[in-house]
Amino acid sequence: MGLMRALSRPLIAAMFVYGGLDSLRNPGSKVGRARVVIDPVADAIDADDNPELLVQANGAVQVGAGVLLALGIVPRLSATALAASLIPTTAAGHRFWEETDPSTRAQQTIHFLKNAAMLGGLLAVIGSSRAANPSSTASAG
Repeated sequence: MGLMRALSRPLIAAMFVYGGLDSLRNPGSKVGRARVVIDPVADAIDADDNPELLVQANGAVQVGAGVLLALGIVPRLSATALAASLIPTTAAGHRFWEETDPSTRAQQTIHFLKNAAMLGGLLAVIGSSRAANPSSTASAG
């Protein structure tokens, strides 16, 4: 594995592990914002109304996949799981377009764009080559 991959994966994963642990420990603080995503999903899959459990499940995915990504174990699969987790998390947690206070709107915009950047990093992992040195597999012609 190249130096850039060895450094980039744990750096991308760190925020997911940290945030996932917080979701596992303190799900109640996230339920209010998460309801905008949880309610339609729970209705669609006919799940019981237990938003704290769903927040914790999302946190568990983030911790598990984050650790796997950081260690370079099934990196494309773990990045895919993190991306799937990040999209609803961002849609629920950083709805800057609904904020009326300019300061709050600016902060939520920053968080939304930070998550978009994290998604970009995950997409780079998902699209990466299996080869340890991708340039060695390129044709010389």
